[in-house]
Formats: sequence, C-alpha cells, structure tokens
Amino acid sequence: MDRWVNKVAVVTEASSGIGAEIVKDLARAGMIVVGLARRSDRVKALKSDLPEEKRSNLYAVKCDVTINAQEIVAVFSRIKQDFGGIDVLVNNAGIANMKIKLIDRDSTFKINDIIQTNVVGLINCTREAVASMKERDFPGQIININSVVGHRVLPPLPNVNWIIYPATKFAARALSDLYFQEITQKQLGIKVGNVSPAAVKTDITEELTNLINNNFPHLLPTDISQAVIYILSTPPHVNIQDILIKPVRARN
Repeated sequence: MDRWVNKVAVVTEASSGIGAEIVKDLARAGMIVVGLARRSDRVKALKSDLPEEKRSNLYAVKCDVTINAQEIVAVFSRIKQDFGGIDVLVNNAGIANMKIKLIDRDSTFKINDIIQTNVVGLINCTREAVASMKERDFPGQIININSVVGHRVLPPLPNVNWIIYPATKFAARALSDLYFQEITQKQLGIKVGNVSPAAVKTDITEELTNLINNNFPHLLPTDISQAVIYILSTPPHVNIQDILIKPVRARN
C-alpha cells in the first residue's frame, strides 16, 4: 500500500456498511479518502472510529449518484479542484428491492431506480475518475463492489424476489471487462477489478434479516474492505479481475 499513501480515493455510498469500512481502512492506510453519500453527515461521523492522526484523511461530500450525470460531473470537478484529482475509485453504491417483481406493472419506477444506481451511477462515476487519471497520466485503480449474483442467479428464497438486482450486477461485471479493454487499448495503465461477495450483513440486506443471523453463514463489511486493500496492494503490473468471497460459517 505504500504507493497509495497520500493518493486520493473516492468511495461512493460511504455512509454505512461496506462503504463505511472501506473509507476507514483506506484512511488508516494513509490515503486521502473522499466519501460520497446522500447522508454525508454519517461519513463525517466515521472520523471518530479512526486514530486521531488519521482523521484528517477522511472527507465527506454529499452526492446522490442516482440523480443525474451533471451532479456527478460537478462533484468530481470539485474533488479535482480541492485534491488535485482521483487516483482510486471504489464504486460501492448499490440498492436492491426484494419485495417487487419484474412482471408487476407498478414496479417500473423502483426497477429504474435500481438500474440508475447500480449501473448508470457506476458508468458516470467511472467516466469522471478515468478522465482524471488520464489527464494526469496516472495508473490508478477502479474497484467495483459486485456480488456473487453477478456471476450466477440464485434460486428463489421464501418471500424474496431477486428481480433486477442480479441483472445489474451482471452488467457491472461486463462493464468492468469493457473498461479494462478500452483502457488497455489506450495503454493508460489503469487497473479495473471487482469484489463479488456473498451475503454481507449490511443495510442492503435488511430484507433478508430472517436469514442473516448467527445461524446463517454471512460476511461482514470488514471482510470486503480487506479485499479492497488486497487489490490495491498488488504490484502495478497485476490486475485482479474479480474476487469471489463466500463465508464458511456463521459469524458474529
């Protein structure tokens, strides 16, 4: 991680769960971390979890990646002005709604919201981050927080509908490959990878509360943030395309 000390990392949806653990671990590692979130006050509160000498490494910026591309452009322009550019982007923002169905007529708005966050938001943020890296000729890193359901659609569970969520994660994985192809063609040296966990105990899994408990194997947000650290710890010539993470037993 030495080469990333004092470099700038941007993490989307950093207010809780996986995103919160990622920003804290990156700040502890010596990076300048900009946590984007609709609830930016929660990102600011994470400073109290850091050692005193690392608290100045974490910054909170209000941003909703579902709104429109113009807001994202403005936010990334502000980051460029304040910090000089983006060296690492972690696309963590993602939502799921497991109570609606694809075939329901009244589900269109909620489905569009999921696609806008999980796919379009990722596209808009990645475009701006790559532009910043390209302008400075810096071989940065893009990391997309994906899911095992981005590799295989799981069987239905009682009272749970996967609806569009797996499709958005399949799309994110395909986008990662497409970005890497374009970046390689242009010889930019930017790396693109995915972290694809199984069930993680976070806000997004509230609808699976009956399963995510001490008797059901699940991951914790810290498990995912450590995978991000591992990807960043690899040498510049090594690109980790995807890490699949599954639990082997229940954890507290």
